[in-house]
Amino acid sequence: MIYGIGTDICDIRRIKASLERHGERFAAKVLSDAELATWKARSARWPERGVRYLATRFSAKEAFSKAIGLGMRMPMTWRLCEIGKLPSGQPVIVLHGGLKDWFEAKNLSAHITVTDESEYAASFCVVETLAPVVLAPVKAPP
Repeated sequence: MIYGIGTDICDIRRIKASLERHGERFAAKVLSDAELATWKARSARWPERGVRYLATRFSAKEAFSKAIGLGMRMPMTWRLCEIGKLPSGQPVIVLHGGLKDWFEAKNLSAHITVTDESEYAASFCVVETLAPVVLAPVKAPP
């Protein structure tokens, strides 16, 4: 059953302006340690690609925060929510700390998609309640 949905569109130029104003401190506030390492590597090779990476992560975390109904209130924080990817390239939500505990206690699962175009990054998130595992009674052999 669907628990919540969230969507976000982010102006990449706004993210770029924040980076110019605050530097790496802005990225470090939004990104997990693993994401920050990826951002640094991408930014070193092609700065514009680093800006797009940060914008898609910002957008995805906003969409996720809306889907879980918390916005940016505890236990939801920028750094406890990570946007990882599977070997196929599919983006996935990776949670840490208190946010992970909260999410698992509610028996939730999340699906995220991200995209970017010349001036915008957009994300869509669906969070669903997992069906409880019900074990059928085992009958003893006759």
